[in-house]
Amino acid sequence: MKGSTMKAKILNLGFGNAVVASRVVAIVSPHSAPMRRLKEHAKDLGKLIDASQGRRTRALVVTDSDHVILSGIQPDTLAQRLAAAVDRE
Repeated sequence: MKGSTMKAKILNLGFGNAVVASRVVAIVSPHSAPMRRLKEHAKDLGKLIDASQGRRTRALVVTDSDHVILSGIQPDTLAQRLAAAVDRE
């Protein structure tokens, strides 16, 4: 669409990393056994993205394309950022 001012809302994952907010399906803590299996499965499929910048993984962000993104930011903080990104218009 020529002249369109459509902008994607961005979720800041911290440390200079971001994802399109509308693609996020879930933000979860990585400490339970099912989440560890999810992380390993995504790694096996080549769909694991490490956005933690070498820090401890504090959250897993699951997208609608089945990618799993590791973040060094707490899940609560990411959820608040996501809510703020969705609310902005």
